Amino acid sequence: MLYHLFRYLDQYWNIPGSGMFQYLSFRAAAAVILSLLIVIIFGRRIIDFLRRKQIGEEIRDLGLEGQLQKRGTPTMGGVIILLAILVPILLLGRLDNIYVQLMLVSTMWLGLIGGLDDYIKVFRHHKEGLKGRFKIVGQVGLGLIVGTTMWISEEIVVREKSVQPVETVYCDPSGEVVASTVQRVVLSSESLKTTQTTIPFIKNNELDYSWFTGGNDTAAWLLYVLVAILVITAVSNGANLTDGLDGLVTGVSVPIVVVLGAMAYLSGHIVYADYLNIMYIPQSGELLVFAAATAGALIGFLWYNSFPAQIFMGDTGSLSIGGIIAVFALCIRKELLLPLLCGVFLVESLSVMMQVSYFKYTKRKYGEGRRILLMSPVHHHYQKRGIFETKIVTRFWIVSLLLAAVTLVTLKIR
Repeated sequence: MLYHLFRYLDQYWNIPGSGMFQYLSFRAAAAVILSLLIVIIFGRRIIDFLRRKQIGEEIRDLGLEGQLQKRGTPTMGGVIILLAILVPILLLGRLDNIYVQLMLVSTMWLGLIGGLDDYIKVFRHHKEGLKGRFKIVGQVGLGLIVGTTMWISEEIVVREKSVQPVETVYCDPSGEVVASTVQRVVLSSESLKTTQTTIPFIKNNELDYSWFTGGNDTAAWLLYVLVAILVITAVSNGANLTDGLDGLVTGVSVPIVVVLGAMAYLSGHIVYADYLNIMYIPQSGELLVFAAATAGALIGFLWYNSFPAQIFMGDTGSLSIGGIIAVFALCIRKELLLPLLCGVFLVESLSVMMQVSYFKYTKRKYGEGRRILLMSPVHHHYQKRGIFETKIVTRFWIVSLLLAAVTLVTLKIR
């Protein structure tokens, strides 16, 4: 909104300083600051409101140290995160950008699903919340929207880069050539509708999903939608499972969002895309503002969510965060990097699947269920081993930072 307003003021009134809103870097920095301020200033009031309404977490006794002390802590804190993301984007983002529109729809879509889950837990007193199959239906629905939009929208394209030498000749007053220089100029060709994605650690690393379908458009669309559904479902559920300790999923998600924001900026800048030999995706740089707002909201939420937490984000926050990461990666065609970048989410999900599968298998075979871990997800396994909560959270943050750094390195190591 402010982008368009100040663009008008700059063009027709030439007001000093109004041109700053044309710069991504300025709007991204402003988004971080605004989202931080929204969380810190309004977070306290929202927490007090939730306490007055007795919207607190019902904690099941799992035998974990300090667990029952958290009973009654306000939940649905994801509302704070969503507010701190949406307000800066509506003010500072380009709302006519298709990628920003996709991210807004995805954020609100999964926020509503998570909010419904928290509502059932808190107000209907059903500990399981929204049934799993309904969550999956919601995630599949979002995958259909994102996948179909990426397929049919004329604004979502990739452009091939070409480099041409341009010679500059310097002459003296008599017309004699004094010197000449040759520079490489990076140009973009016609826009291409494609289902290409990026494969890490491989040179010339574009993979086109249509290759698997022999060029059949309908089959390529179905395959791409299936990939979108798988990515969104896996990452949002992974983030949801990781949300089990104070500040865990919040801190783990910050490096992920920062790396995705950096990749969006590089992919949307033709010179940097050429230098790094990555796909040039016009308009994707605008996602930097969304990533900045999300990172600011998450860092600000740690003000209240770090140990001992004054509020939990609930499914309202965790499903939204996972969905934001998944759709963001799909938009910049880096979804195959997510197993590395979101390694913490992946391990948490695998620990639950392995635990449940092994328990069912041993129960059928031996008549008694056995476990691989003391408790799943894996962060509870470490709690059972006597490691203090803050140490587990800090170590998971460090692992997430390491994985984020390795993911960035994949831009050069192939």
